[in-house]
Amino acid sequence: NPPDFSLVHGGPLFQFLLRSHLSDDALELARQRIIVIALLAWLPLLVLSALEGQLIGGSVAVPFLMDVEVHIKFLVALPLMVGAELVVHRRMRLVVKQFLERNLIPEHAMPRFDAAIHSAFRLRNSAFAEVLLLAFVYGVGILVVWRHYTSLDAPTWFATPSSDGSQLSFAGMWYAYLSLPIFQFLLLRWYFRLVVWTRFLWQVSRIELNLVPTHPDRTGGLGFLSGTVFAFIPL
Repeated sequence: NPPDFSLVHGGPLFQFLLRSHLSDDALELARQRIIVIALLAWLPLLVLSALEGQLIGGSVAVPFLMDVEVHIKFLVALPLMVGAELVVHRRMRLVVKQFLERNLIPEHAMPRFDAAIHSAFRLRNSAFAEVLLLAFVYGVGILVVWRHYTSLDAPTWFATPSSDGSQLSFAGMWYAYLSLPIFQFLLLRWYFRLVVWTRFLWQVSRIELNLVPTHPDRTGGLGFLSGTVFAFIPL
């Protein structure tokens, strides 16, 4: 009787949200998490841009309210990534038990099946993995990709080009060192979860399963796995 399999029910960030009362064991309070995380990334940018006179006009080519990319990123995409956790948790937590309910795992292979589950849980809960993701965000996502490939060359609400490189405004400092890292970290964390899920399926595929060639789902009894695609619709 394996535990419910959840891709999102673990890790240091999840434990932090539990302690800060922005989540519970059932991943409820999704609305509160969406509001707090989205406002943490977007609202200070609005306030700081207004204080610096770069909210809707000023001397910059792209004032804050005209930067559509930022608003879509933090008010649409970011809430979808946070809200998707509840959807994925609810739709996938009973999937692994289907292997047993459909008698797909032979008795002699149960230790390997249990080992695959616990290996996935250890990887999902890894503090080291999340630290690596965070280091990658700051070391590559911000200092390399954003600075050199996606940051605009024109004067904007977040930076002004100069001979010594772009000079960040106060809003730009928040954007570069907090808002963008939050977005990139949550995005990479979803890719990491997909790696955990793919790795688990690969380990199970190494087991000689009790497949039924004449099963009506036309996939030997594994048709329930295709339903996991619907769990990722928000993403």
